[in-house]
Amino acid sequence: MRLTVFGATGGVGQEIVRQALAAGHRVTAVVRDPARLTVSGDGLDVFTADLRDPGALRPAVAGRDAVLSGLGARRKSDAGIAARLTRSVLAAMEAERTRRLLVVSAAPLGRATEPEPLLDRAMMSVVGSVLKDIYADLRVMEAELARSATDWTAVRPPRLLDKPLTGRYRTAVGGNPRSARTIGRADVAHAMLAMTDDPATVGQGVGVAY
Repeated sequence: MRLTVFGATGGVGQEIVRQALAAGHRVTAVVRDPARLTVSGDGLDVFTADLRDPGALRPAVAGRDAVLSGLGARRKSDAGIAARLTRSVLAAMEAERTRRLLVVSAAPLGRATEPEPLLDRAMMSVVGSVLKDIYADLRVMEAELARSATDWTAVRPPRLLDKPLTGRYRTAVGGNPRSARTIGRADVAHAMLAMTDDPATVGQGVGVAY
């Protein structure tokens, strides 16, 4: 497939690029600073652009089979960036009639598929309070997805870890796996690539966790 990756210099984004290249896909990595992209390989095109300008992004998404985005806040002070930049991606995709989009969101935006233990509910409440501005940003982002003409999927991981790829994790379409506490960035990337051609995930939030 021909894939475009936004947020390609972030933890999840670089894993998407790395794993997609290893699987033989043609990958366009959209970056602001090419020096921060540590992945290389046959099949990789690096596209430098101002992510705030939808017109500048159109060549990066034109004719692609899917767009995958790891865009989002890296710290609390970045709250607002996910919705703002995703809006640019959506505008570029809609202009080019590119339909498939997968983005990274967060587990607190989903609901549990089964009753959660008290400890997990307490932890979620604390995290939600501390990171409320980031989650508010992601809610706006997901609302933008729902209003768009794209075939979108919002992948909702809990706390992210820097761990090697395992390929062993749980998913829940339309909710969160029970006691979803952690997952490695490499496994989030793996899950996103696996969902790219899965019609059951279109128009859905999908929880992923160990």
